[in-house]
Amino acid sequence: MTLPPDQQLSFGTASLGGLYRAVSYDDAQAVLQTAWDAGIRYFDTAPHYGNGASEHRLGDFLRDKSGWILSTKVGRILTPDTNPPAVTNGFHSALPFKQHFDFTYDGIMRSVEDSFQRLGLNRIDILYVHDIGDPGAGTDTDFHRAQLLDSGEKALRSLKEQGVVSAVGLGVNTVEICEELLGRIPIDLILLAGRYTLLEQTAKDRLFPLLEQHGAKLVIGGVFNSGILATGPVASAQYNYVPAPDHIKTRTAQIQEICARHDVPLASAAIQYPAQSEYVVSTLIGTAKTSSLQRNIDQFEAQLPTALWDELRGSGFIA
Repeated sequence: MTLPPDQQLSFGTASLGGLYRAVSYDDAQAVLQTAWDAGIRYFDTAPHYGNGASEHRLGDFLRDKSGWILSTKVGRILTPDTNPPAVTNGFHSALPFKQHFDFTYDGIMRSVEDSFQRLGLNRIDILYVHDIGDPGAGTDTDFHRAQLLDSGEKALRSLKEQGVVSAVGLGVNTVEICEELLGRIPIDLILLAGRYTLLEQTAKDRLFPLLEQHGAKLVIGGVFNSGILATGPVASAQYNYVPAPDHIKTRTAQIQEICARHDVPLASAAIQYPAQSEYVVSTLIGTAKTSSLQRNIDQFEAQLPTALWDELRGSGFIA
């Protein structure tokens, strides 16, 4: 499946499940409407995002509309929680479920069926295997790899062959697992967060040749590296979900100085950089605030001078 060329900017809905702060149903619908009004038609969600809350809210929004493209994810199964915490996995608006990883054939099939129920929609376009091979999530193990390679990949093939979904792939944060699985499981698209940004181009030398070899493309998330490329190197800046180390703040400050010389906000350069690659079919942004979303859209659409990219490349900050 190839995304339409007018969907270079897409919307991720983790925040609509209450990531970092509670989000009301009405506020979630308002930010989705802002995205729709701006012409965004590709929306990404996952069972993980608020234990199904994101899928539920997104499905409600899309149900009476046409022309949308939807991706969700597999790898986690949700079961009822009779005593749910107020905040679960960082989500403040979560539904009362608990989750466990399951990358088996049966687990993937159940996950897809459950997602259809939560979404209340009759179509899922893209299915990503979520957070496989992630040390932070605890899935960088032989056990989880074996689940996917021994039976889970058969589920992905079957779902695509039967036309239940149009494309399959990975939704991950590390380049290593992409390198490992390309060619071993069906992969049309990789939703990769934080590894192809103004601060880090790990994907370019190592992953791009494999994408070419296997005919896969990228959707890039995490373009601000969880904050620092939006805020700049302030004292409270976050990088990859933790306080930014000094060397990252220094590098960010140097990039920001170059942007300033060309009268370009750091965030504008950050959000536009990934789309310059032929392997990137969409840039995924996400927020629960309509004002932040509109600002991101404006930054993505702003005309930036070629001289900015020339200086960033000449200074060795981007490849």
